[in-house]
Amino acid sequence: MELNNRIAEPDNTAVRTALWRAMHVQVDAKPSILEDEVGLSLIAPKEDWRQRPDIHPEFTKRLQASMVARARFMEDLIIEQSQRGIDQYVILGAGLDTFAQRRPDIASRLQLFEIDQPDTQTWKQQRLIELGFGIPQELHFLSVDFETSSWWEQLLKAGFDIRKPAVVACTGVSLYLTRDAIISTLKQMSTLASGSTVAMTFYLLLEFIDEEDKLLQQISEKGAREAGTPFVSFFAPTEVLTLAREAGFKEAKTCSSKDLEQLYFKDRTDQLVPASGELFLLATT
Repeated sequence: MELNNRIAEPDNTAVRTALWRAMHVQVDAKPSILEDEVGLSLIAPKEDWRQRPDIHPEFTKRLQASMVARARFMEDLIIEQSQRGIDQYVILGAGLDTFAQRRPDIASRLQLFEIDQPDTQTWKQQRLIELGFGIPQELHFLSVDFETSSWWEQLLKAGFDIRKPAVVACTGVSLYLTRDAIISTLKQMSTLASGSTVAMTFYLLLEFIDEEDKLLQQISEKGAREAGTPFVSFFAPTEVLTLAREAGFKEAKTCSSKDLEQLYFKDRTDQLVPASGELFLLATT
């Protein structure tokens, strides 16, 4: 699909994350932590996609596990909250998220707002239509540049009800934002209706990462710079909690890679564990 006379293409980070989720289904031991090959169908890569250096199943195994755990954690959260009556779900930096396609039993009961860059959104909608998934009326696509545009204004225009609580997911985004943009985003999130939950990931400073993950982290940083999407913001765990409290949230806690390991990986037969570089903030209004 064309965008301003250009062919829209999805963000390469979103593509890589979707392919990692599919890799988990195809390569790792069963049961899968998350079964998601819809993104793979949307991308339709060349047959040798599993040999890409940034996808390779052995070299990137721990990062791949992190992406799978991240997605599963968010799905468990929105399913739990929907059972409590929450019916608004906002995904900031949605990329090639496929929750709406894989879990229509839950998604059909929600107003689901996917927010990301214009190219990714345009491309994804076109592919969903081409593959026959369609775009149900409860699924809303919003195009925003987080550094320069107001995702909040776009959300309100799309019919988001500020009087009702919501779940907001923001995973894999803060790494690319300035500290000021992160603070602004958290402050806006803290104004959500009482009873709302925000789940946002933050990347840790190198000193807080396990030794075995440091080299991969440095390689990832180099690749991101060369791709024109440099990593910008890293934090200590205590800093993340301080940011949440200063933003005005009632309660805030963190969930580490070790916590995710206990949730999803402890009984596995393949020694699959997530990388240690990422931290979840769980904050409530």
